[in-house]
Amino acid sequence: MNSWAKRVEVATNIAILCAFIMVAALAAQRLLSTRAGARDGQPAIGARVTLAGVDWSKADRTLVLALSTTCHFCSESAPFYKRLLTDASSHGVRALAVLPQPIDSSRAYLAGLGVPLPNIIQRSLGEIDVAATPTLLIVDARGNIQKAWVGKLAADREEQVIAAVR
Repeated sequence: MNSWAKRVEVATNIAILCAFIMVAALAAQRLLSTRAGARDGQPAIGARVTLAGVDWSKADRTLVLALSTTCHFCSESAPFYKRLLTDASSHGVRALAVLPQPIDSSRAYLAGLGVPLPNIIQRSLGEIDVAATPTLLIVDARGNIQKAWVGKLAADREEQVIAAVR
């Protein structure tokens, strides 16, 4: 009986050690995969956005709408985007949309929503460090993120975006 109890104790200690190693490995992986300054899918303020073919210096500020044709929150936010784009245009803020779908289907999707966006780019949203749609970014003339909003916004947050565009 004594040898059986010793075996159970050794097996328990090994199981505890394995569980500890797994938890430590998962914690390390999560820590290392999180970008500095970014939390909960929020793009890091000050991070540089690199999009081939986009010259950020053509405008003091650029409003980037990271959307997807399969995102129901993007579709539900269409009335806000119409208002936002009108405001951006009247304040000299350039606007562009980045979607992972082909440009033709993205253009048809936005037209169907009544969202007038002539500048549409097809890229993986991961290329601009966007983890969720919709995401709105205000990018300066150097290509650095000045402000960011993720998800379907409540009315008060929509007003924050409009104020930032002005």
